[in-house]
Amino acid sequence: QMQLVESGGGLVQAGGSLRLSCVASSYAFGSSGMGWFRQAPGKARVFVAAINWNGGTTTYANSVKGRFTISRDNAKNSAYLQMNSLKPEDTAVYYCAVTRLLGARMPEEEYTYWGRGTQVTVSS
Repeated sequence: QMQLVESGGGLVQAGGSLRLSCVASSYAFGSSGMGWFRQAPGKARVFVAAINWNGGTTTYANSVKGRFTISRDNAKNSAYLQMNSLKPEDTAVYYCAVTRLLGARMPEEEYTYWGRGTQVTVSS
């Protein structure tokens, strides 16, 4: 089992920045791909970004490409999502997730472990 805890959410004005963190409870984090997903009110959860096991490969949803950056520090069992130029439409609960696969995976069903989420609210 692996527990994931997100932090760093909050309220920010449009154009601002936030950095989300995700800390994993297991050393197995370092040999797993991980991703960030988000769920806006009344909508389904969607993919945001993913990174492979060693940080060498990343992939992003088109809606955040060029504004968000995913990274990881396996020595700290941690991953991050730097979010710049935030827009009101980025408002959502953000979840980190870990897959048993090595790659930067997009499909939600490929993720086994999930955090409880952190709220990000962007005001206009």
